[in-house]
Amino acid sequence: MVRNSRAAAVVALCCAVAGVGLVGCEESSKSDADGDASASATAQQKAGQDSFTGTKKIKVGGRSVNVSCAGRAADGEPVVVLLSGGGDDLTKTAALQKTLSRKHRVCSFDRLGQGASDKPGGPQTLKSTGKVLTGVLDRVAGSTPVVLAGHSLGGVIAARYTPDHQDRVKGLVLMDATSPTQRADLTKEVPASATGPAVKLRDQTLAILKGRQPEKLAVPDGPVRSAGDIPVEVIQHGKKYLAEVPEYGPAMERAWARGQHKWLAISSRSKLSTAEKSGHYIYAEQPAVAVQAIERVTTQIAE
Repeated sequence: MVRNSRAAAVVALCCAVAGVGLVGCEESSKSDADGDASASATAQQKAGQDSFTGTKKIKVGGRSVNVSCAGRAADGEPVVVLLSGGGDDLTKTAALQKTLSRKHRVCSFDRLGQGASDKPGGPQTLKSTGKVLTGVLDRVAGSTPVVLAGHSLGGVIAARYTPDHQDRVKGLVLMDATSPTQRADLTKEVPASATGPAVKLRDQTLAILKGRQPEKLAVPDGPVRSAGDIPVEVIQHGKKYLAEVPEYGPAMERAWARGQHKWLAISSRSKLSTAEKSGHYIYAEQPAVAVQAIERVTTQIAE
């Protein structure tokens, strides 16, 4: 039993540190339309938005990107855009999108190399991935303000993107986002002299962060840049499952927690909270926590 528990913890850690989902995906959702849909669509089109509901592919930089949207944005409210973790496609956040769409316009998409989107033409950087994100926002939000809600690797992408796009990103929610210093954290906590399962995990994760995955996205360490005073919610996991990794787990858990605190520097209005009953997939294990955080941010923007 101890051996099985430790093996499970190692697999879970691989999800956590690199944002790589190793579990099955859910089917993407479509929101129910009502009699006000036509008027809402007209308003969205005036704002430069593509008002579709459901899933469709759009062209961004000559590549096909799979996008899903649901719900209607009320006047003055931002569009919520969900960014999934590495290895996860948009079906992973389908249930979250469906819940949020009852009150908000919510979209998600598969980054290049994910799900039903095209494969990247070569190595990707945060800059090139950001260009794809911009292309998606142009279509699904137009001139409407945006809230980015990112999980794991999607969180670090959202956090790196926002400071350079404060004209359109007006709020941010980071759900157990990959640490801004993840490479250094792993190298320090699992040193070259280390032995055991943590070594394999360290090496696999560092390879992923260097772009050796379907997205071919390299994620370097870097300082947290400010996005001014936009509302930001940082949510960290409460179940200390990383500590179960033999020998090096407790240090990894502490490093992960420090990484969450580092993200607070992105705004003077950042707030850190803990999903006490959740592991890495907070939006799946405690969906109400994720929903409430996103709604708090959207409300602050609309005020």
